[in-house]
Amino acid sequence: MVKRTSLEGAACPVARSLDAIGDWWSLLIVRDAFDGLRRFGEFQKNLGMAKNILSDRLRTLVAHGILAVAPASDGSAYQEYVLTEKGEALFPVIVGLRQWGEDHYFGPDEAHSTLIDRQRGQPVQRMEIRAQDGRPLRPGDTVVRKVTQDSR
Repeated sequence: MVKRTSLEGAACPVARSLDAIGDWWSLLIVRDAFDGLRRFGEFQKNLGMAKNILSDRLRTLVAHGILAVAPASDGSAYQEYVLTEKGEALFPVIVGLRQWGEDHYFGPDEAHSTLIDRQRGQPVQRMEIRAQDGRPLRPGDTVVRKVTQDSR
């Protein structure tokens, strides 16, 4: 087994983020939490993953402040996993992955799930990256610069 290298000290925000949510199980757990799942057994049943892997991923998501452990909402002795503010901030990431998957992994007439606005009953609008002035941006329109204390 290869030991995973921690990226927590990396200068790149993408690398640091992957330290917390970089494996596919973690993102699927977060997706399921957005869909209302809260209990260990619900995640395990929905994802069909081994309990030891689920336990490890939940522990990591809690340690990174993405999920919090709370008493069961029904008053039972169980505990639940709830998204924190930091976890809820992953919503655009999950939506972006969903829309990318819709675009690149399904045929035009192939059935798949879609994200719906509860209030209007319509599919969620496509995500776009925009400049400060509102212009749509493509990858070639951006550059990565290192931010230092002095340049803030």
